[in-house]
Amino acid sequence: MANLTKLDAFQLDVLREVGNIGAGHAATALSQLIQKNIDMRVPQVNIIPFDEIAEFVGGPEEVVVSVFLRVEGDCPGNMFFIIDLQSARNMLSELLGLEPKDEGEPLSEIEVSALREIGNILAGSYLSSLADFTKLAMQPSVPALAIDMAGALLSHGLTQLGQVGDYALTIDTLFFEGSKAVQGHFSLIPDPGSFEKLFTSLGVPFDGNY
Repeated sequence: MANLTKLDAFQLDVLREVGNIGAGHAATALSQLIQKNIDMRVPQVNIIPFDEIAEFVGGPEEVVVSVFLRVEGDCPGNMFFIIDLQSARNMLSELLGLEPKDEGEPLSEIEVSALREIGNILAGSYLSSLADFTKLAMQPSVPALAIDMAGALLSHGLTQLGQVGDYALTIDTLFFEGSKAVQGHFSLIPDPGSFEKLFTSLGVPFDGNY
C-alpha cells in the first residue's frame, strides 16, 4: 500500500495548482451568482488518511455543514465540501447580506438552499479543474447537503455514496469577501486504485513506493 502522506513538494505543488484554478473558477461563478466580487485562494493541500478527515475539520463532534456527492467516470470516488456551522453563518452573512443568527438558531430554508448551491459550485469547479488537467472523464452525482457532527456525517455520507478509499486529497479554501475570511475544506476521496490513475494523468511520478 502506497503511503501517500509522503508526497514531495513537486507533487503537492501540482495538486495546489489544480486547487487554485478550481478556486478561481468557483470565485467567478459565485461572483456572477451574487453580483459581488469574491476572492478565493488555496493556502494548503494535503493528502491525509481517510480516518483523519474528521479531526482535520475540527474533530468528530464538531457540527459542520457538508455538501457531498459521488464522482463517477475514469477516476471514481467521493467528494465533500465541509465548513463549520459558524463559518457557514458568517459566509451567508457576507455573501448574501443576511443578518448573522445566534448560535443554535436553525438555518432557514433559503440559507440551506444557498449553502447547497455554494457547495455545488465549489465541488463542480474543483472537479472540472481536475478533469481539465487530467483529461479524465469525471461526472458528479446530484449533491446532497447535511448538517451534523463531522464524524457521523462522514460515516453516513460515505455509506450512502459507496466504497471508501484509504486516502483523501484535501484542499483548504479561503474566502475573502468583506472583513471576514471564511475557511472551508474540500475533500476528494478516490476509490481504491484511482489515486494512481489521477497522478499518472497529471504527469506526476507515482510508483507506489512512498
